[in-house]
Amino acid sequence: MTWERESGILDLGDWPVEKGGHIRDARLSWARHGTLNAARDNLILYPSSYASQHTAMAWLVAPDGILDPTRWCVLAVDMFSNGLSSGAADTPDYPAIVTVADNVRAQHALVTQVFGVRRLAAVYGFSMGGMQAYHWAALYPEQVARAIVVCGSARTSPHNKVFLSGLLRTLEAAPEHQGGGRFSAEPKAALNAFGHIYAGWGLSQDFYRAELHRKVLGAPDLETYVRTDWSESFMRRRAANLYAQALAWYHGDISDNGLYRKDLAAALQAIRARVMLLPSETDLYFRVADSAAELTQLATGTIRPIPSVWGHQAGNPSSNPVDAGFIRANVRDWLER
Repeated sequence: MTWERESGILDLGDWPVEKGGHIRDARLSWARHGTLNAARDNLILYPSSYASQHTAMAWLVAPDGILDPTRWCVLAVDMFSNGLSSGAADTPDYPAIVTVADNVRAQHALVTQVFGVRRLAAVYGFSMGGMQAYHWAALYPEQVARAIVVCGSARTSPHNKVFLSGLLRTLEAAPEHQGGGRFSAEPKAALNAFGHIYAGWGLSQDFYRAELHRKVLGAPDLETYVRTDWSESFMRRRAANLYAQALAWYHGDISDNGLYRKDLAAALQAIRARVMLLPSETDLYFRVADSAAELTQLATGTIRPIPSVWGHQAGNPSSNPVDAGFIRANVRDWLER
């Protein structure tokens, strides 16, 4: 079965950001799967996760997938500094911090100005995409019907910040680092180390104990798996972009704005969308306990932990049909309610 596909770039001009400065000649990259109906009420926004691009996100968009493009119009959008939208690596005078909220405000311009949509059927996001879903629901409470947060959070936890601090300090330690997340050349050794660090956090201890990297993913040994699936992957990214997105993740907080003045409970209570929280039972970043605490402040929410040993990657199970089936069953049923 086929469905409409389209991709494009929204030119935003000099885009102001909340921590100060502008993204010069800002550009927002997007891809559409499916058809917007006459009522314009079937649009699902699908923001990207850390270092991800819309091409890698398309695996879950299919008639028998998690998001059905024959039922919904799915709009995948690329975060700033992901290599497709404007980013720190290729934009002069890029601001010191571009936040999750800055991304969401740019997406709001895309949704309203390009697609003429005033109320989203849903925002679906994994990891930093889930953080964007939460931000949408808090910043635009009357314009989001549903928010699906897969392995994400409303505010980055202290333990998560410790992990991110390790990544940032690794990049800063590179001899190529010029300060402020800018580099004279790509720091290959630092990016290699970056990937090794990430490999220990993206998946759980149980995953490695069961040797799923070998038995399911087909790697001949642990060293090869870490190199090919993690280090080489990050070495294809620009260090300045990785740095900028890690800062956005570090500062992620739906209440850090003039609306809520860092009152997280007030921000959560202001959300009018129906919220589904899908944390992984073994995620090392976004813990089930954090989602459970957020749930107590939501007017309409449900939590369905993913029973998986795949850690954070349980929320992005392109190579894991069991977890993909769990997410599919829960999301598709819930979207029709």
